[in-house]
Amino acid sequence: MSDKMFISRRKFLKTTGITAGLAAVGGSLIAFETAEAKGNDAHNTHTAAQKNSGIPRARMFFTNVLDFNILSAAAERIFPKDELGPGAVELGVPYFIDHQLAGAYGYNAREYMVGPHFEGAPTQGYQTPLLRKDLFLQGIAAINKQAKTQYKLDFPDLSPAQQDDILKMCEKGDIKTDGFKSSFFFSVFKSAVIAGVYADPMYGGNADMSGWKMKQYPGARMAYTDIIESDKFENIEPISLADMM
Repeated sequence: MSDKMFISRRKFLKTTGITAGLAAVGGSLIAFETAEAKGNDAHNTHTAAQKNSGIPRARMFFTNVLDFNILSAAAERIFPKDELGPGAVELGVPYFIDHQLAGAYGYNAREYMVGPHFEGAPTQGYQTPLLRKDLFLQGIAAINKQAKTQYKLDFPDLSPAQQDDILKMCEKGDIKTDGFKSSFFFSVFKSAVIAGVYADPMYGGNADMSGWKMKQYPGARMAYTDIIESDKFENIEPISLADMM
């Protein structure tokens, strides 16, 4: 990951307004465990996030706990917790992505997937025969393989700085993969993380609408007729689509 990506949360929030607005109301991702797990920090953090959000958390796609923890640790490094608010794990982003991969998003439903497949330009869309669910599984495995090769530990057990080193390699395309570039996987993964931070909570992420609250985004309001003529900035409590049901 380039050094330019590691900007402050404050600057990130200021410069992603358009992206956040689109992800909050819908988009390509919105098509989108109880297995025994090791008692590690990642699992405990997920449990705490579940209790705080009031949203049931259960894996629908990942059957391997380590794969899910790798996904969670990487998502947290892309959108980390800081003094301005919760990070990806506490916001439920790993579960959001898990649920998306279990559905139409993971199976590239309604997308043209017939070859030939060539390396696409940045302006082009999905350019691999792999379904997203397989892209994520292989991308996560490649990240962990690099972590074990470089540091002799699984990715979730690395220090934040070491995790950043691995993710930078992934973004630059320097991690060995088969059938796709690691840089392509990183771009898809980063987009999924951002979508999970800002999507409507009914899809499993953005717990307690905290992603919206950090940007003072009002959510899925039907109208603004009561304040449209106001000359001052209105700090409006956000509303989820689930609140309208």
